[in-house]
Amino acid sequence: MTQLCRLSARDISVSFGKTPVLKELHTDVPDGKLTVIVGPNACGKSTLLRSLARLQSVNKGQVVLDGKAIHKQNSRSVARRLAILPQMPTAPEGLLVRDLVIRGRTPHQSALKQWSLEDATAVETALEQTGMAHNAGRPLEALSGGQRQRAWIAMALAQDTDILLLDEPTTYLDLPHQIELLTLVQKLNRETGRTVAMVLHDINLAARFADHIIALKDGRVHRAGSPAEVITEANMDSVFALPCTVIADPVHGSPHVIPA
Repeated sequence: MTQLCRLSARDISVSFGKTPVLKELHTDVPDGKLTVIVGPNACGKSTLLRSLARLQSVNKGQVVLDGKAIHKQNSRSVARRLAILPQMPTAPEGLLVRDLVIRGRTPHQSALKQWSLEDATAVETALEQTGMAHNAGRPLEALSGGQRQRAWIAMALAQDTDILLLDEPTTYLDLPHQIELLTLVQKLNRETGRTVAMVLHDINLAARFADHIIALKDGRVHRAGSPAEVITEANMDSVFALPCTVIADPVHGSPHVIPA
């Protein structure tokens, strides 16, 4: 059965200089699902995510958003439907959490439309959804790593888009904070219906939290589908050169990889 999708890559190729990174890659991001992109280092995971967000231009093919080539669409219009949180985002020293989240409303501002009740509501809702309302007046650098990631996600949520892209949101977080953050993202997906796609390195966390997994190898989609369809012993060996045993997680029932 064909899955609904507003965002897709249609045979895209991306090269950095003479080095090909994505090679005629074709994939869909299913609507309303939590999709995780996995694969070995340098296989093109972040490049794919950046291409989907129009942060990376493609040499061939096209990214399609709502039935139209994304590069032909107005930037402000795209930013009202799609938000991306890149790897290791930076902010000016001393920036307060609330001021960071307010920046998420930029696509909704114009010379004719300044700050409104709608903007204020979106900011407060994002702070509440991420559990950051009580930290709104604190400088970003005063927060723990997990709190900072929540603040950045709050900014992306304040953008009030239907599609949210996250590039390695658990980087530099310890395991409890990784699980806390991914539980938050999953909760937001379930409660708001937002389409979420993110890059993760931990296969077992991807299997536990994802509805849909895209496994890349050498710049192409090796396999895409549910965790049970993608996280198999054969695929782990083929994609990661990792001999392993895959069992059912005794707590969550998701596939769990045990390296040989």
